[in-house]
Amino acid sequence: MPIELKMPALSPTMEEGTLSRWLVKEGDSVSSGDLLAEIETDKATMEFEAIDDGIVTKLLVAAGTDGVKVGTVIAMIQGEDEDATAAPKSTAPAAALPEASKTVQVVSKSIDTPITISKADVQKQSSDDERIKASPLAKRIAAEKGVDLSRVTGSGPNGRIVKEDVEAAARNTPTVTVAHSSPAAAAALSPAPTAGMNTDIPHEVIKLSNMRKTIARRLTESKQQVPHIYLTVDVRLDALLKLRTELNASLEARDIKLSVNDMLIKALALALVQVPKCNVSFAGDIMLQYARADISVAVSVPTGLITPIITDAANKSLSKISTEVGELAARAKEGKLQPHEYQGGTTSISNMGMMGIKQFDAVINPPQGMILAVGAGEKRPYIVDDALAIATVMSVTGSFDHRAIDGADGAMFMKVFKELVEKPLGLVA
Repeated sequence: MPIELKMPALSPTMEEGTLSRWLVKEGDSVSSGDLLAEIETDKATMEFEAIDDGIVTKLLVAAGTDGVKVGTVIAMIQGEDEDATAAPKSTAPAAALPEASKTVQVVSKSIDTPITISKADVQKQSSDDERIKASPLAKRIAAEKGVDLSRVTGSGPNGRIVKEDVEAAARNTPTVTVAHSSPAAAAALSPAPTAGMNTDIPHEVIKLSNMRKTIARRLTESKQQVPHIYLTVDVRLDALLKLRTELNASLEARDIKLSVNDMLIKALALALVQVPKCNVSFAGDIMLQYARADISVAVSVPTGLITPIITDAANKSLSKISTEVGELAARAKEGKLQPHEYQGGTTSISNMGMMGIKQFDAVINPPQGMILAVGAGEKRPYIVDDALAIATVMSVTGSFDHRAIDGADGAMFMKVFKELVEKPLGLVA
């Protein structure tokens, strides 16, 4: 019998995702292990592999579709020795329409003011769209750009309207049809997402990725719910830079080049081992104190920020840390990380020194209890052996969850971290 291919749960917390791209088409033969699709979760774009052999008979969810619930049938695969059967309709739930008394505002790049659309207009458009052969992605883009699908000629199979047709129509038709609402309905409007913004200024409406939505939600919750305490120390880097030069000379034959950040990750992990009261998570009426230092390393990617994890960093060599950071960062930028490679971690480090940032306060990534913010190393006047000298110094700020970590424990942690960096032989002992 036909095999239902369902939207997978690619992480323990995933409830829905975006089907970014199909890597197969109807009629293709696939084998176990073949890549079928790219699926965007709240953290990364991941590849979805086939488990069974067979022929793809039907793609039920179009590429670019958002909010596909886990468990929704997205495609049908027919066993190679079976007869083709009719594929069922997608089980994805339909979005609820607004109540009759409400209206919706959308902003188009081709006009200067928001458009008010009533429920009746939405229902009529929905009914009209059902009679028009267009992909879900084409319909969504048409709604965003104000394109009338009844006036668009489709270039897809059997005259189906696809994304390219809508975008071409949008370029050639800079106007949209506006349905006027009654004064009473206008008064009932809820604030639009663009309320307070000057939409007269030329602008582009950018749809948020799942990752950006998650970042916005989690950081808002962190600042609202976690009482942050910030502690800053100035750390002298000269000894660490000298040791790094010597180690890189010895590692050159192995094609390994240590960065300052690699060494700071090791120092952070060792400091957590020495001050375990900072290697914790607050969980209501209990607290978790970790016996291992797993360091989440902030990596900037095109869609936001992701934190691949160096597990048990205190017990890894600097060369091992450097290799893992490079591999994880490369896969993060390609959207190829597996959930276990970015979910978890006991503490985070965010280094903006390479961009010239002198000092900053980072937001804690719950449920972690702290994060270390690293600024740029720079030449500064500094007291060395009771005399004024020039030294390479960086400012480092620890953000601590004050519910779980007392100020004295945070201060002890920062003191130990400073000592480890300024006397760096402990990083290779």
